Amino acid sequence: MNEIEILKRSIRDFFSSSMLKIALVPLIVTMIILYALFFGFASFGIDALKTVAETSQNGGEVIIDENAPFYFVWLTYLIVFLFKYSITSWLAGFLLYTVGVVFIFHLSVILTLIIIGFLTPFVVNYLKKTHYNSLNLNPYGTILGAFWVLTKSLLIMILLYILLVPLYFIPLVNLIALYLPLYYFFHKLLNYDVSSTILSNEEYKIIYSKNSNSFRIRTFFLYFISTVPFFTLFIAIFYVIYLSHAYFMELEKIQKVEINTNEKDNNLRQIDYKESL
Repeated sequence: MNEIEILKRSIRDFFSSSMLKIALVPLIVTMIILYALFFGFASFGIDALKTVAETSQNGGEVIIDENAPFYFVWLTYLIVFLFKYSITSWLAGFLLYTVGVVFIFHLSVILTLIIIGFLTPFVVNYLKKTHYNSLNLNPYGTILGAFWVLTKSLLIMILLYILLVPLYFIPLVNLIALYLPLYYFFHKLLNYDVSSTILSNEEYKIIYSKNSNSFRIRTFFLYFISTVPFFTLFIAIFYVIYLSHAYFMELEKIQKVEINTNEKDNNLRQIDYKESL
């Protein structure tokens, strides 16, 4: 089955009643969390900045730590200036909310991936019953393993964000620098969730060693879809369905080879037994 057929099958499965019900879970949970974080922290941040500006505007003294880094001092004076006048105050608020939207987008992808990790076994079970009932599954995933992959990927992503800071000020390059760390996290977590629910450790090594680039292309395609703001909240389950089909089909090839090999061995044994008689 080629990639187009996998995509078509994944879309049909996504729009089934069972999958649409599951798809509502990451949408609802993520939206609740984002709503609380965005309006809570954004409002608190703006109120705090306005307090600094109002203190300065009323002749009050804005105290800055002498040991503070120079960029912190400059930023404080810039904030005081921006919020001192109504026009610049509006602009500063707009910029703050814009940065907040970008942050919320990245956070929404991270939260959604974590949430669908809990739903992956239900999706895999549905696909197996629907399309791959003859396959034997030996999942290698554990709760401890999932926690380790999540923690490790999250830390490396944060480290990449820090290391790529100089590139954020270069036009066009900054887009790659901003989205590359998140793709790393996206690929690692999604790939682990799906593969560890379907394959044994040995099967995963065999399949991924031969098809690593194909799976990277698939996760990049899914990640590209997720870059549409908040679109990932609606179709997160589709990511699991699509990647699961890809792994199921590779597993099917392996198990067919094993069956054929076992049949040949049995035939040879029968021949040897008959000859011995």
